[in-house]
Amino acid sequence: MYKIGEALIGDGPELAHIDLLIGDKNGPVGQAFANGLSTLSVGHTPLTSVIRPNLMTKPATLIIPKVTVGDLEDASKIFGPAQTAVARAVADAVEDGYIPKEDVEDMVINVSVFIDPSAKDFRKIYQYNYGATKLAIRRAMEGYPSIEKVLAEKDRGTHPIMGFRVQRLWAPPYLQVALDLDNLDVMERILADLPNKERVLIEAGTPLVKKFGVGVVGKIRELRPDAFIIADLKTLDVGRVEVKMAADETADAVAISGLGTLESIKKAIHETQKQGIYSILDMMNVKDFEEKLSAIPDDLKPDIVLLHRNVDLETWIKEHGGNTEGMTEWGNIEKIKEITGSLVAVAGGITPDNVEEAIDKGADIIIAGRYIIGSRDVRRSAQDFLAHFGPDPDNMRLAMDEDENIAEDENNSEEKK
Repeated sequence: MYKIGEALIGDGPELAHIDLLIGDKNGPVGQAFANGLSTLSVGHTPLTSVIRPNLMTKPATLIIPKVTVGDLEDASKIFGPAQTAVARAVADAVEDGYIPKEDVEDMVINVSVFIDPSAKDFRKIYQYNYGATKLAIRRAMEGYPSIEKVLAEKDRGTHPIMGFRVQRLWAPPYLQVALDLDNLDVMERILADLPNKERVLIEAGTPLVKKFGVGVVGKIRELRPDAFIIADLKTLDVGRVEVKMAADETADAVAISGLGTLESIKKAIHETQKQGIYSILDMMNVKDFEEKLSAIPDDLKPDIVLLHRNVDLETWIKEHGGNTEGMTEWGNIEKIKEITGSLVAVAGGITPDNVEEAIDKGADIIIAGRYIIGSRDVRRSAQDFLAHFGPDPDNMRLAMDEDENIAEDENNSEEKK
């Protein structure tokens, strides 16, 4: 038997990150303990954790430095505050009932400790490592996090050291702003004016990509580091190459033309899966798209199906006195979701006046182009749409909204008693 725990506590160079294994002396953790204690490694030599010299904690605990110990100053941080912090946290975990007293002689703990070489404050090193070790033990013994917690947080959490967010489309609806432009200065002005919200997705439109190349995605990323960026390539052939090019420029999604052959579509979607980005299948001018979508294997269904009205056709009909009502395929949204399980985006003639109708019919992504990018007040025009969307999914969350459920913890504590 062995259990795994992890915790990060603190801030600045003194922050503590703990990884640990708890298990039987006669099992794999015990073997790792013995190997670690008897193996010398330059700069990473493990040491037993003691409350004070000549008083080893129980269960016996091995500290493994994650960062190279380069000199005596680095060593003093490990042998002093970190060593004592870990030892006391282990003893307190026994006293608090997380580790049964009757098991302490049969168990060992291996603790990996991170100490930044630039850390100076010994008090903080002690405090943070004590808290992180005790929390990691508690989490290990309780099996935290549950798989439900992992799945709920996987698309929401951010790593503090990364410095940027990776957005996933987990809580529609979203507003996709199509930058169908041929001017970089205008693009930069629009991006500066667009609301910086999670619900706003940015599309590098086909004209933009054709004039400036797929590298324009990288330019957008420089201006909006945390944005969800779509490369509207309308890929028809050699999708693997084009998708990889867009992924290399940090695109979050690539639009593939539904007019391509089934083989081309499958290859392009396979490449998006390989690159870890979203696939968008644009069904513009595809006559029997339900049949085509059904022909795509389940494991290669697109992440997003785009129901796209042809702008040139719409203009021609209007010029000849025709009625463009019903040109969207909004009535087919639920059928498409039934076939593919995908999100559905709608584009073509959508304004704030009819956006709620599209959402009510099941649209997950509303694509707006001319209404926003052709406006003198880009921010106001975008807000006209966003007023129908509600707040960003995470705007009410606390910065550290990742804690264990208190009620569950209280129940676990009662069981221990």
